[in-house]
Amino acid sequence: MTKKVLFCATVDYHFKAFHLPYFKWFQDMGWEVHVAAHGEMSLPFVDEKFSVPIRRSPFHPDNFSVYKRLKQLIEENGYDMVHCHTPVGGVLARLAARQARRKGTKVLYTAHGFHFCSGAPLKNWLIYYPIEKLLSSYTDCLITINEEDYKRAKNMRKTECRAKKIHGIGVDTDRFRPVSQTEIERLREKHGFGAGEFILVYPAELNVNKNQGLLIEAAALLKKRIPGLRLVFAGEGAMEDSYRRMAETLGVSKQVRFYGFCRDIHELIQLADLSVASSVREGLGMNVLEGMAAEKPAVATDNRGHREIIQDGVNGFLVPLGDSESFADRIERLYRSPDLRKALGQKGRKTAETFSETRTVEEMARIYAVYMDKKEKSV
Repeated sequence: MTKKVLFCATVDYHFKAFHLPYFKWFQDMGWEVHVAAHGEMSLPFVDEKFSVPIRRSPFHPDNFSVYKRLKQLIEENGYDMVHCHTPVGGVLARLAARQARRKGTKVLYTAHGFHFCSGAPLKNWLIYYPIEKLLSSYTDCLITINEEDYKRAKNMRKTECRAKKIHGIGVDTDRFRPVSQTEIERLREKHGFGAGEFILVYPAELNVNKNQGLLIEAAALLKKRIPGLRLVFAGEGAMEDSYRRMAETLGVSKQVRFYGFCRDIHELIQLADLSVASSVREGLGMNVLEGMAAEKPAVATDNRGHREIIQDGVNGFLVPLGDSESFADRIERLYRSPDLRKALGQKGRKTAETFSETRTVEEMARIYAVYMDKKEKSV
């Protein structure tokens, strides 16, 4: 009988963006790949896709119906393995898989960044830490992508739950690669940018955590210091109107471009001069790694995810959270030193290669192999 794996996340775009290589790996191993997430997106390397309306808020009343639907799917399909992603998807799927796990289904959860972390609000610790500690009882392997989360996972997990750390979810270093100056000029023309502009790119959802307001403040400080400055936000989100008003109030509407959703994000990164990231909380910082892979020096806020990949002054710069002046100073320093940009960019490329898609697929394959042939009952 063909073995089956179920991947579960809050939204299907999460899989489109990050997990297709793992789907392909399972199919190459002869497994059926099923997916459960909110959305109607068509995904390759998937044998069966279930649209379930998971809500981002863990306390949304609709999630109780989602839990029952997931429980039904898991019982009907007899999965050999369930791999959960995203906070709410991870909670619901692990709860729904409890009975199946007693019969031998293996349950894995990848934490893309615990909501409780150094510097997180107290309410995050009061709400999310007890939940995650409890759910470790229903988890065979808890996978983390940064050192802080890994250490915390080892301390809070139940004895039957293993904790593992991998190098993120994998950067496609072939797609995100450095290109020639001629290609940069072609891409700038294609996307409506001027050849002489100094471009900062931040591909991220426009929300409170991604904290784009910090970059808008930095842009206002740099408006007169860097002619041709362009700050590019590639993404959509609930804070877009607020950030647009902020840019207008600070007089940088012409310097800030709200690009919206971009299917060719690698091209925006390749045409830029710098990669920037202002998030409050980050599990790793894929957008920064993608910029590094394209040899774009990074300037990012100092959080656990960015510390995992940036050595300050070696392959980029880390700045204190909320310090727009320091952010502006690092950007100006790179603007005035093409040699420094080149040196940090080349070091960044080497960093990105250690977080490559090839490496992370191999790391996950070793983890999966531990559970693929096991069907022992769990207590």
